[in-house]
Amino acid sequence: MHNYPSITDRKIRLALVGCGRISANHFGAIEKHADRVELVDVCDVDGVALQKAVERSGAKGHSNLTDMLEHSEADLVILSTPSGLHPEQTIQIAKAGKHVMTEKPMATRWSDGVRMVKACDEANVRLFVVKQNRRNATLQMLKQAVEQGRFGKIYSVAVNVFWTRPQEYYDSAKWRGTWEFDGGAFMNQASHYVDLLDWLIGPVESVMAYTATLARNIEVEDSGVAALRWRSGAMGTLNVTMLTYPKNLEGSITILGEKGTVRIGGVAVNEIQEWKFSEARPEDEAIGNASYQTTSVYGFGHPLYYDNVIRTLRGEAEPETDGREGLKSLELLIAMYLSARDGRRVALPLEY
Repeated sequence: MHNYPSITDRKIRLALVGCGRISANHFGAIEKHADRVELVDVCDVDGVALQKAVERSGAKGHSNLTDMLEHSEADLVILSTPSGLHPEQTIQIAKAGKHVMTEKPMATRWSDGVRMVKACDEANVRLFVVKQNRRNATLQMLKQAVEQGRFGKIYSVAVNVFWTRPQEYYDSAKWRGTWEFDGGAFMNQASHYVDLLDWLIGPVESVMAYTATLARNIEVEDSGVAALRWRSGAMGTLNVTMLTYPKNLEGSITILGEKGTVRIGGVAVNEIQEWKFSEARPEDEAIGNASYQTTSVYGFGHPLYYDNVIRTLRGEAEPETDGREGLKSLELLIAMYLSARDGRRVALPLEY
């Protein structure tokens, strides 16, 4: 195991690479934790995006990562760049001796994800993978119920992601909708929902999937379905499309067990719609309240996710989702793609 030096005598210094769509969530989270962190560098190849980021944060701007790493005092570098760039950037940052936090998915290929974990191990730096949806109040309650064994044996699980991404969304940047840099509906838009399958229910035994590009002019899938079997014996489905008319409709998970039934729905697992267990517990009173705490598609999880990362670097906590934890959902995603491509059942783990 590694021995990472703790940073306790000053603010943790951060650098952010990639100042596009999701970066606003990171700026917001960093501002909320200004008592413990400071953003010292921002980096983007797009001059306009970079200028906006510099104006918002007051950090020093850089037009390329190599240049930034040569001059940066940052302890942790955050990657909110196109997914396919994460592996090489992570390895470069690790070699510079800095911790890494990467947006989801950590990589678009299984071998790249494995290389990232290995590079950070070798450089003795931490690798964090952003899974902010786990912090949603609704999902925290569900996780607790599963851990307490309230469902008894879990029989059936259904996850639906019925969202909309118009052609303009994919056309807004050259990397979107490509295999190399983005991945499709499963990997990009639904990746947090794929993460729930392992995090909540446990290790998956095997998966069978279909994917299709039904309406969008993109390399990757705009829709997909998967059937899963868990090691525990539970079975389930994942049903994803970016073609919902006319707007985002549902992001949900339903769990049916021997002693409990739960459905968390809404546009992004933000409403507890069914919460029935054979034995009541005091926390059941809080279910209405939990629903109001998660209204955005991205949830409000980024600041909560950052809190864990900050406390980990200060030596006060263990990481909630490190690189190895990130590999679990990447492995499941890759298994689905292999199944869809080859028309076969894919068993996990992918390699021994």
